[in-house]
Amino acid sequence: MKENIVNFLRKIFPFLTVIFLWRLAAPFWNPGGILALIPIFFCTFIRPTPWFMPFGLLFCFLIDYNLNTLCYWTAIYCLCYAINGFQIFVDLRDMDYNAIDIFMIFIGVGIFLSEIIHLNWTVFGRMVWTFAWITTLYLPITNFIRTVGHDR
Repeated sequence: MKENIVNFLRKIFPFLTVIFLWRLAAPFWNPGGILALIPIFFCTFIRPTPWFMPFGLLFCFLIDYNLNTLCYWTAIYCLCYAINGFQIFVDLRDMDYNAIDIFMIFIGVGIFLSEIIHLNWTVFGRMVWTFAWITTLYLPITNFIRTVGHDR
């Protein structure tokens, strides 16, 4: 019985992480719950988790709702999911450092394209801060997900 509960908690941990990071939204540290993109990206592309794609799609939509963007992150997520489905050259599961370089491209392009319309020094500073903060937290969060799931 105890093993069943532990296995259940291991399986739902990535889902709970997304919910927690999305609810932890704060204007400076986590605008719109954007930190939830870390486990969404990781559990969809790097460590594929069953039933995570529809869940990630829902939470990308909720991040868009919080940020007042019209399906922006949802569209980027779907585009990356489609590109990942068609590509056969790079296996993201075997990359070093939980594929942080691919995540940096994903989040960097997304942040840059969302802020380029209103570019001034304040927006540029916020864009750089958000990118640096999200990429700094990527490895601790993904390593924690791997540790809890015993996926090493």
